[in-house]
Amino acid sequence: MELNKLIDGKNISAQIRDEIKTETEILKKEKGIIPGLAFIIAGEDPASKVYVKNKGKACEEAGFHSVTEVLPEGITEIQLLELIWKYNTDENIHGILTQLPLPLHIDPQRVIEAIDPKKDVDGFHPVNVGKLSIGEKCFIPCTPYGIIEMLRRENIETSGKHAVILGRSNIVGKPVASLLLGKDMNSTVTVCHSRTTDIKKITSQADILIAAMGRADFVKKDFIKDGAVIIDVGINRVEDVNKKSGYRITGDVDFEDCIEKCSKITPVPGGVGPMTIAMLLRNTLDSAKGEIYG
Repeated sequence: MELNKLIDGKNISAQIRDEIKTETEILKKEKGIIPGLAFIIAGEDPASKVYVKNKGKACEEAGFHSVTEVLPEGITEIQLLELIWKYNTDENIHGILTQLPLPLHIDPQRVIEAIDPKKDVDGFHPVNVGKLSIGEKCFIPCTPYGIIEMLRRENIETSGKHAVILGRSNIVGKPVASLLLGKDMNSTVTVCHSRTTDIKKITSQADILIAAMGRADFVKKDFIKDGAVIIDVGINRVEDVNKKSGYRITGDVDFEDCIEKCSKITPVPGGVGPMTIAMLLRNTLDSAKGEIYG
């Protein structure tokens, strides 16, 4: 493996979290403010429980105050909304995160829209989505924010470069397209999706390829041009009898097939994933400091 080609999300996220911890200590000392984050999880999704546990641990390490509300599968939508409204008015809470997926009887969009945009550290509220699309200061969704921060910290040139995004989700594809189009990044952006014809022809033109389709090992070396930068957002479980768990985690990119041809690539795991939590902490700290909405 060519280690100089790896974009190490663990290392970059650790740097960011150290910076956040230092800034948090200064904020406490100078203004007596402790960043507060409320996690709300409804139902029994095992992956959600792991994510929330990891986020809670990250908050503790950063010196944040965090609250975790674990709600039963049968919680009503109005009960969940009432809990959100409670934290909307809690001065000690600067960010609210409702873990998706929610139980099927609850409308996720209604839940997202119930969160005060000033505490929407996930960046999913329509107010923040709209601000992002027109280049105004806002909370940026954490995974796209992490991708952009990786590119910056790796000194990867984006201005005038062709960025191709595989996937048009509201969580990754659309917001990362907006960020790359912005005046800070100045990329030319193409978004591909399930109805795109001849995807390979388009991806092979990419200077920067961001794969967020949720299809294991979809991108092969014949999808990319020599020297492309690859950001793999995918996290997929693939059956593997050689693993004790019975499966292995892989991205949307066939890492071994593409490593020789690309110039930079994120591994899975250890690439984009750690960045998502780091940027959640960054958004919460910025909320506590009043840097987004004052």
